[in-house]
Amino acid sequence: MVDKNMDKILFDAHAHINELRFSEADRDALAKEIEDSQVAYVMDAAFSIPSSRQAVYDAEKYPWCYAIVGIHPHDSKDLDDKAMEEIREMAKHPKVKGIGEIGLDFYYDHSDRDIQREGFRKQICLANELKMPIVIHSRDAEEETMEILKEEGAFSEERQSFFPPRKNEKGEEVPDSRVLIHCFSGSVETARQYVKLGATVSICGPVTFKNNRKTSLVAADIPIEFLTVETDSPYLAPVPKRGKQNMSPYVEYVARRVAVIKGMEYEEVARITCDNAKRFYGID
Repeated sequence: MVDKNMDKILFDAHAHINELRFSEADRDALAKEIEDSQVAYVMDAAFSIPSSRQAVYDAEKYPWCYAIVGIHPHDSKDLDDKAMEEIREMAKHPKVKGIGEIGLDFYYDHSDRDIQREGFRKQICLANELKMPIVIHSRDAEEETMEILKEEGAFSEERQSFFPPRKNEKGEEVPDSRVLIHCFSGSVETARQYVKLGATVSICGPVTFKNNRKTSLVAADIPIEFLTVETDSPYLAPVPKRGKQNMSPYVEYVARRVAVIKGMEYEEVARITCDNAKRFYGID
């Protein structure tokens, strides 16, 4: 499917090269697949302290790889003062571009909900303090996720002042809160609310599933200026790779599906979403 003569025009805005079950050889094999694809950049998203360390290591090893660091709601029970300090120190690395993935997960409840809430708030405050982008995981907790983000100043004028404005579909400058809702699975109405608050919506593999009309409606409704594409690999492989281990080159299928939904050329969607992710993460 990939034309090796084409420019690298894709940004996988959220992946897990740092998946802890991968060996060094596994990661090098994934890196080879990425380097032979149209993917120009990959954001290696942390979910724990060990995966944050691995993401930083990956970003140092692979020139196209960048990292975000933080603790996923599943592991919120591990977010003590020592862990917070280590996240703070790792965030100083020049290739660490945000705090994440953080949020709430009331589907699995691997950590107590009150502990999830506390960990989420602490990491939002850290991102505000460090003036860094925030990458959000939200499952079965959409309303409360947004409420906590609001309460902790993730959409405040002060936070928006940290970052240059972005342009909307009319070319007008609008505030940018540098909050990305990863693997968005909510409604069109929720997506519109997030965009109005200055957030970015990230679309992943489920947009290609025949029974997932909800995400297709979001991809159709939200202006391309406020979208990124991602794999969340090694999970959620898109059609036609569904059921296989996902990998960053498969972000092409996500971009192609978004292009069909929006009636745009694939190359245009790839380039715009790549530019959106570079701007979001502050990558020149």
